[in-house]
Amino acid sequence: MNSVRQKWTRWAEQRVFAALVGTLLKWVVLGSGVGILSGTASAFFLKSLDYVTDVRIANPWLLFLLPLGGALVSFLYMKIGKNSGKGNNLILEQISNGGETIPLRMAPLVLFGTLVTHLFGGSAGREGTAVQMGGSLAEWFGKILRVGPIDRKILLICGISGGFGSIFGTPLAGTVFGLEVLAIGLIRHEALIPAFVAAFTGNLVTSSFWGVSHIHYHIGAVPALTWIVVLKVVFASVLFGLTSILFSELTHALKKGYTKLFKNPVLKSAVGGAVIIGLVYLLGTRDYLGLGIPLIQDSFTEDVSPFAFLGKLVFTSLTLGAGFQGGEVTPLFAIGATLGNALAGALHLYAPFLAGLGFIAVFCGATNTPIACFLMGVELFGSDAAVYMFMACLVSYLFSGHTGIYTSQQIGISKSEHLPIPEGTTLSAVKSLMKKQDGAAPGAEKR
Repeated sequence: MNSVRQKWTRWAEQRVFAALVGTLLKWVVLGSGVGILSGTASAFFLKSLDYVTDVRIANPWLLFLLPLGGALVSFLYMKIGKNSGKGNNLILEQISNGGETIPLRMAPLVLFGTLVTHLFGGSAGREGTAVQMGGSLAEWFGKILRVGPIDRKILLICGISGGFGSIFGTPLAGTVFGLEVLAIGLIRHEALIPAFVAAFTGNLVTSSFWGVSHIHYHIGAVPALTWIVVLKVVFASVLFGLTSILFSELTHALKKGYTKLFKNPVLKSAVGGAVIIGLVYLLGTRDYLGLGIPLIQDSFTEDVSPFAFLGKLVFTSLTLGAGFQGGEVTPLFAIGATLGNALAGALHLYAPFLAGLGFIAVFCGATNTPIACFLMGVELFGSDAAVYMFMACLVSYLFSGHTGIYTSQQIGISKSEHLPIPEGTTLSAVKSLMKKQDGAAPGAEKR
């Protein structure tokens, strides 16, 4: 009897081991495939973005073509884009529900649209483009291999991680971002290995194979861990979280406002471009156009205007609100870094140190991804300020509430037991839900 049990146990262990090895090999192959595709797309995009940015800086008159460029891109999306116009939200929806197809045309459309935005001076980022390219290429890759619905969702997560990790040179942050961005308070562990393989491979392909370098910043001296410094960091982080709310809500409000005023998306983008041109000449500066990289660099090396964060915030919200293509993340980096720099004097902290915290914390509040943003801080700035970076991300995450730049992001676990929100509620539905609850409260008391 004992020999039978031993044979059964040995056979079961071998079978379990074989299953685990098979799963690992499967996702190493599939994740690497998505990583190669997304890394190559990111490399082409980054090189193209550098080129069009240099062209714009060398030819200031191109700004006057911004309305025309926006109108052209909106026309293309209207005629051939189909559901591509949903952008990152489409990918999040498909991972959660899986009711639509992510078209391959999303990749060239968002690439072209983002390059046009930056060529003519719109204020936008690059993360959205990388994620959309990664997601659409992952969908195409899955169709070729005829994967099942469960594997399809994991491949889409790989597309997010591969695009994010390769565009910023942060494979660890890219891995967790793809797992964490889907639902607030939850992480999809079933895709952990595939997402890491995709992010690692994508970054390797972008940097080593295609030779694209990434910008890194230095936060300088890190203050000693004392209660007074902790309190200052917490206070600044609350402001970082509130700033992320301002950005998210303003961008969503402008999208609704522009759409309400101009039913035709082509006209909407053209008017939006004209508004940005007018604002440039009203303020007398072009500092808030493009990605905002010079603003970020200045935040780590010198004093910047105390209102620079607000300028970048308004320009980016106006650009994206009018329907221009591009991401939000790099402008969020600029908003956070300039705000941190502005707060440094009042809080008596090193400006590069606080700029680094703002860099990741405002981004964290807008995306509700504290672990990914913390890992990004470690990958970009080193681990010397790890404790402070973790604090900043956690506090900003909490004080950003149930808001964010991705309206299809779901609530997995509410940020407060005093704010009961059903699991699976999207950020776009939170406001109406809270209004219903507020309206029902008086009636409940009467009963």
